[in-house]
Amino acid sequence: MSNYLVLTVLADDRAGIVNQIATTIKNHDGNWMESSMSRLAGKFAGILMLEVDPAQQAGLEKDLAALASQGIKISIDKSDANSDDETELSCLEIVANDRAGIVGEISALLAKNGVNLVSLETFCESAPMSADMMFHAQIFAQLPETMSEDQLTELLESLSDDLMVEIVEG
Repeated sequence: MSNYLVLTVLADDRAGIVNQIATTIKNHDGNWMESSMSRLAGKFAGILMLEVDPAQQAGLEKDLAALASQGIKISIDKSDANSDDETELSCLEIVANDRAGIVGEISALLAKNGVNLVSLETFCESAPMSADMMFHAQIFAQLPETMSEDQLTELLESLSDDLMVEIVEG
């Protein structure tokens, strides 16, 4: 039987961070199962799930903690790999004029209506013709059984006249 760990990682961005973590996991016969990692504002941030034999776990945790001496901060939480259900996800792409608080508006509306955010990626860029900043989001979400994707689109578009939502194949 294996134990499952979820690691959150934060470091100043540089080459080799993922390799150092992967090597540490491999040295304890751990299995890197899934992850999401990104560079943002000069920082490397990530979250990953791994499985490890219980006999190897203490040594692995010690060696991961030791990476702090190289500027890699890692938090470790135990997890149940089977806790993710197989509910179908909806993938939404949102575009709107950027404004302070837009993520808060969207997330509050979704939470109020029982929509679970599984993944959220955002960025801003200049609009081609006007150079105004445009907000872009890609969301993977679990909808309540009583909500259709069309209802979700209407709900989000009710936030403002400039907000456009497209449901895409994930």
